[in-house]
Amino acid sequence: MVINANGKRKTAKARATLKEEGSGRLRINKKPLSSWTRTTKLRIQEPIKIAGDMAKDVDIDVNVRGGGIQSQAEAVRMAIARALVEHSSDKKLKDKYLDYDRHLLVEDYRRTETRKPSQSSKGARHKQQKSYR
Repeated sequence: MVINANGKRKTAKARATLKEEGSGRLRINKKPLSSWTRTTKLRIQEPIKIAGDMAKDVDIDVNVRGGGIQSQAEAVRMAIARALVEHSSDKKLKDKYLDYDRHLLVEDYRRTETRKPSQSSKGARHKQQKSYR
């Protein structure tokens, strides 16, 4: 059985594919996890460590695009957590994730505010300064 799950953070989007009867392999963009930096690697492994032995029986392949390194790591961990919850159908695992970090399962809806018309290109609320002297 194959399970697909999505995770998003800012502009980074991750799609995880979980396959049963695996050896516990985790690949991101067809590369092993060891190609990531130490801190992001630890961040990505959090949902797997919380799941425990259940994650050792499945293979997870993740495709991630957009955003920066940290946003991609957050999107990957969300996709992995969602896939493991769907695979296990276990309410206790879902509660564990929510108690540890709510953003393992719930998206952060914040986005960049759009620039307003007839203003400078520096930001959404940036206006030209005035001097009356």
